Amino acid sequence: MDFTPIISQFIRNFWYLIPLLILVAILKSRWFKGIIGEFLVNISAKFLLDKNEYHLIKNVTLPTEDGTTQIDHIIVSVYGIFVVETKNMKGWIFGKENQSTWTQKIYKHLSKFQNPLHQNYKHVKTLEQLLGLQDNQVHSLVVFVGESIAVRLSDTQLSQRY
Repeated sequence: MDFTPIISQFIRNFWYLIPLLILVAILKSRWFKGIIGEFLVNISAKFLLDKNEYHLIKNVTLPTEDGTTQIDHIIVSVYGIFVVETKNMKGWIFGKENQSTWTQKIYKHLSKFQNPLHQNYKHVKTLEQLLGLQDNQVHSLVVFVGESIAVRLSDTQLSQRY
């Protein structure tokens, strides 16, 4: 049986759904959420930080021994250099400083992501090495935007949950 007339009729009547589905897929993607998160930090820095004391540098890619690393924001000030890693996430965020991955929980759905403290540590060390700076001159900041809640658990509670 030839389904071509049925498919053609469907496309003629519902052609607008295709771009709508593509738009929804883009808006729900991690890539787009990352862009929105970084945009929110950019706007906050622009309006909340004194322009005479702080200078914002956005989206910096630096060479490393094993390729490159991308830094969301670098804020240069008389108080030091602040390396900012931005995460736009929702749900409950579980993790400890020394764990390689953290967990995002949205209702019953769990997903793992790289520990942003470890990620930013690499950024800080790369910047210190390239600029010849001391570790007390560069400060690591991880900023969560979105509807997320950080949950602090003991080692026992963490092992019981996962």
